[in-house]
Amino acid sequence: MLRFRIADPKVRATAVTLARVAACLLLTWASALHAQTPRPRARDLGVPFVGAPGPLNAITDVAGVTVGHATLISGDGPLKVGEGPVRTGVTVVLPRGADSNTRPTFAGWFSMNGNGEMTGTTWVEESGFLEGPVAITNTHSVGVVRDALIAWRARSAPDSSGYWWSLPVVAETYDGFLNDINGFHVKERHVFEALASASGGRVAEGNVGGGTGMVCYGFKGGIGTASRRLTTQEGGYTVGVLVQANFGRRAQLMVAGAPVGTDIAEGVPYALDQLHAARGELGSIIIVVATDAPLLPHQLKRLARRASLGMARTGGMSGNGSGDIFIAFSTANPDAFTGEGLATVQMMSNEDMNPVFDATIYATEEAIINAMTAADTMVGADNHRVVALPHERLREVLRKYGRLAP
Repeated sequence: MLRFRIADPKVRATAVTLARVAACLLLTWASALHAQTPRPRARDLGVPFVGAPGPLNAITDVAGVTVGHATLISGDGPLKVGEGPVRTGVTVVLPRGADSNTRPTFAGWFSMNGNGEMTGTTWVEESGFLEGPVAITNTHSVGVVRDALIAWRARSAPDSSGYWWSLPVVAETYDGFLNDINGFHVKERHVFEALASASGGRVAEGNVGGGTGMVCYGFKGGIGTASRRLTTQEGGYTVGVLVQANFGRRAQLMVAGAPVGTDIAEGVPYALDQLHAARGELGSIIIVVATDAPLLPHQLKRLARRASLGMARTGGMSGNGSGDIFIAFSTANPDAFTGEGLATVQMMSNEDMNPVFDATIYATEEAIINAMTAADTMVGADNHRVVALPHERLREVLRKYGRLAP
C-alpha cells in the first residue's frame, strides 16, 4: 500500500476533513444503494421455513398496514458524543395506514423479559385498544419519538379518539455499540419522515430505521419481517410480523434447526460473548404482530405471547438483560371503537386459534432470520465492526445438516 505524509499541517487537516466527508458520502451512497438493491432474503438462500407466506412475505400482507423508516447514517472513526458516528433511526408501523389515529385497533401486549421499554402499554392493557402507530427506535430516543408522535397526532387528528390525551406506543433496543446513542441524533423531523414515508408493499429490512445500528446473535441485525396466510379451511386470515432484532449470543443461533452459530463462530464483535458466554446477554427484541383475524384484546395477548416461541426457534433464551417485548393487533372489527354507545364485534372462537398461533410463531422465526440475511456489515463508533451473516457459509451449514431447501 502506498503511503505518504503531508508536511503542511493545514493542508493535512484539510485532507483529513475531506477524507471524512468522502467517507460519510460513501456511507450515505451505500445505504441508498442497499435500499434499492436489497440483499437476498432467507428463503432466497434456501432456508426452509414452515408455512405459506403472503405475496410479500411481510407485515404489509395484512391489508391496511403500512411501514415507514427514517435511517440515520453519518460519520466514522472515534466516538465523539454529540457528533457521531451515527448509526440509528426510527421505524413506524401503522395498523390502518392514514386512518390509524381515527380508527383504533384491538390489541394486546406481552413482556417476555422487561429490561426494555414499550410506552403506552398500560393503556393498551386497560382499554384493549392500540390508538395510532407503533414506533421503534434506540433506547435513548424513546422520549423524543413519543413526543413527536403526540405532536403528529395533535396536528393531523386532534381528539381523534374522543380523548384529549395521547399515550403512544414507542419501543426500543440498544444500538450503542455502533451508534453515538448519547448524541440524541433522532429528532422530531425524523419521526415525521418515517410517518410520511409509510406505505404498503415491500418493507425494507436490515440496516434501516430503528434497526440501523442493531446486532443479532453477533451478526448484523436490524429490521426483519415475514407473514403467513392461513388456508381457506383455517379461515383464510393473514398474520404478519415485524421485528427489531438486537439480541442473542452467537452460539445460540439456530436456523431451520441447524446450529449455525456454533458452525460460524468467528467474527463475534463482543468480548463479553467470548469470555462470559454463560452470563453475557446481548440486547433485546421488539416484535409487532398484525393480523386480520377477528380477535379480541385477551386473544391478542395470547397471540403476542406466541411470538416468544418464534424467537426461541432461532435460539433466543431471553436473558436477564433482555428487553423482549411484543405487541399484537387486529385490523378486523374496524368500527369497534365508537367513542360511545354500543358496538357490535366479531370474535374468533378460541378453539379455532391454533392456526393463528402457528402462523405467528413461524412468521416471527422467519422475520428474525430475514433481519440478519438482509443486513450488511457495518462499521460504527470507535470503528466497531459487526459482520453480516455470510450467505454462502449459511448455505454450507444448512447443507451439512441436510436443511438446505432444494
